Amino acid sequence: MHRRLPSIDALRGLVMVIMALDHTREFFHAGAMSFSPEDLSKTTPILFFTRWITHFCAPVFVFTAGLGAWFWKRGERTTAQHTRYLLLRGLWLMLAEVTLFRFVAFFFAPGPVLLTVLWAIGLSMIVLAGLIHLPLRWVAGISVAAIALHNLADGVRLTGAWQMLHQLGAFPVAGLIVVSVYPLVPWFAVMAAGYCCGPVVQQRERLERWGWALTAGFVLLRLANVYGDPAPWDGSLLSFFRVTKYPPSLAFLLMTLGPALVLLSRLERSRLEPLAVFGRAPLFYFLVHFLLLHLLTFPLGWLRYGRIDFLWAPAPSMGGAAASYPSGYGYELPAVYAIWAFVVVAMYPLCRWYAHRRA
Repeated sequence: MHRRLPSIDALRGLVMVIMALDHTREFFHAGAMSFSPEDLSKTTPILFFTRWITHFCAPVFVFTAGLGAWFWKRGERTTAQHTRYLLLRGLWLMLAEVTLFRFVAFFFAPGPVLLTVLWAIGLSMIVLAGLIHLPLRWVAGISVAAIALHNLADGVRLTGAWQMLHQLGAFPVAGLIVVSVYPLVPWFAVMAAGYCCGPVVQQRERLERWGWALTAGFVLLRLANVYGDPAPWDGSLLSFFRVTKYPPSLAFLLMTLGPALVLLSRLERSRLEPLAVFGRAPLFYFLVHFLLLHLLTFPLGWLRYGRIDFLWAPAPSMGGAAASYPSGYGYELPAVYAIWAFVVVAMYPLCRWYAHRRA
């Protein structure tokens, strides 16, 4: 069994706590039902940054999955065993996306099939199962090139299932509408980059220098305003930080992975155990906190509206029809933050129990 690093678990746990804020907003915030928090014509600074801070979650998830893949192979495991692990783990996560996650998020309500972060991590693991047969410097070169250059393909429009490669889009499969939210490129490269960082992740000074370099690269890229994101900067503060997540642009990944590496180097010294508890049970936390949020909509909906029939359909913020929900459904941000805090506190003993059982 590979040795776990508390700093990696703590970083993953921190973004899991932040992730719950975004999902709470999607289930409960009134504004989420009618407009994007990144719509600069409608949003407020606090709402914008409530959404912005959660942008760190997916890149850290995928990057640390790559780190985990590196540490899993340590010991006496062969390349064949490592390949098999990545393939099976990847297939399991893709299956969990379209079954377990679909249930906890939508209760199998009629609607599109979303391919989100679990699908992206699973598919990236399958790609990584092939990349690990290459020299590490080649894998590093491929990952850096894909992250840095993929925005050159922004103007290429794909159709059908090919959209899963590098495009947010929808396509029919067996009578269902499938929505590709997290395309393969460049997410596989983020995972491969994490894998390549495995040998140096405990070299704190180097890791911190890399983090500051990526952060500075984001600032310079946005100031130059000629490449790296389909949404150009218009001179305002909010626009500077409004970068593209679907698929994640070069600016998006520099903005999120840079500070994440700095924080990872610092967490090696602090080792925050409560965060590490969450980080040791990522899939469990992801699925159960979504289920808990979904279940909370029913008693809160009954208290406010005196009925819950509409809650069996997906919320407008998650692709449902606004006409099926009461007008003005949802709550203001203070209530959203309170629900978020409740869910995080409730998840702690559950994750602690699960992590002990898993160990």
